[in-house]
Amino acid sequence: MGLRAGTLEGVAMTFWHQKRVLLTGHTGFKGAWAARWLAHAGAQVTGLSLAPDQTPNLFNILGQAHLAQSHLVDLRDTAAVAQVVAAARPEIVLHMAAQPLVRQGYADPVGTFSSNVMGTVHLLDALRHTSDLRAVLVVTSDKVYENSGTHVALTETDRLGGADPYSASKAATEIVVAAMRQAFFQASGVRVATARGGNVVGGGDFSADRLVPDIIRAAQSGQPLALRAPNATRPWQHVLDCLSGYFTFVEALLTNNGLPETLNFGPNDDGPHQSVAQVAEAMQQALGTKIRWHHDLRPAPAEKPHLSIDSRAARHLLGWQPRLDSHATLAWTAEWYSAQQQGADLAALTDAQITRYQELAS
Repeated sequence: MGLRAGTLEGVAMTFWHQKRVLLTGHTGFKGAWAARWLAHAGAQVTGLSLAPDQTPNLFNILGQAHLAQSHLVDLRDTAAVAQVVAAARPEIVLHMAAQPLVRQGYADPVGTFSSNVMGTVHLLDALRHTSDLRAVLVVTSDKVYENSGTHVALTETDRLGGADPYSASKAATEIVVAAMRQAFFQASGVRVATARGGNVVGGGDFSADRLVPDIIRAAQSGQPLALRAPNATRPWQHVLDCLSGYFTFVEALLTNNGLPETLNFGPNDDGPHQSVAQVAEAMQQALGTKIRWHHDLRPAPAEKPHLSIDSRAARHLLGWQPRLDSHATLAWTAEWYSAQQQGADLAALTDAQITRYQELAS
């Protein structure tokens, strides 16, 4: 199949070659995958992020050789952010850095709003003073919507909201991006958009209070798995599916002036999303292990019982679609963690999964 704008093949093989890309959040789970993939595509990736906050972490597992520069900087440090932006002279910015956990938002609401909202303000303010910039994609969340907790899939035109600090901080970030776009970037032709991704899983996530890492820790320790909300459903998707959407959106922003300024990226709407308990059972099967789980009835911060987002606009306007169904998503994830247990070369496996994914799109 030939290369063409708006397809994954074009993103992977042509568009990103030699582009100067500033990637925030490159030390996180999703950011580390993004940095690796962009480097495969020939991009010159400068990372800006806090240092990893856990051991092990995917950033250290993959190393830094594929990065042009790595800056361990707090987005709340205005002067440091401006210095990195000025030195990087980015053409494209993927802003993925954030405090990403709902429960951490309850524990530290001030830090969550400061990082997610003001960190974005500091970045965009620095970017408006750089001359080579062409596009900025700010990654927010599927949790930006005012969610009634039903199974109805939320669309880009639904009302923003947030019943917890993390969700509200991401909804507020959407408003910040819209204001900064209109005030500072629109007249100069710089495309500024937001992407709302679903619940991402894949190898290399070691975060606290996330389902797949909790499953892996339970399997490795032999301890029972505690599930806070076994019947809750989420739009689960593999990290490579989500990132392919972000990358395709950026390319399309620079070739199609008619695109909306925000898009959802989630799994195919081919039926109800799996529940937490179903994912736990399926993940165990993919790992070839069996662990006991129980419903954790201890008091915990409230979370919505159901969340679903409608990604039809991205599929229609970009020609993007998820390549991995729920079975493949968990199989690829289990493959990565099983390799970790066996002491395999995880950087090589990560590269192999990226290559395998690209082959699915060809």
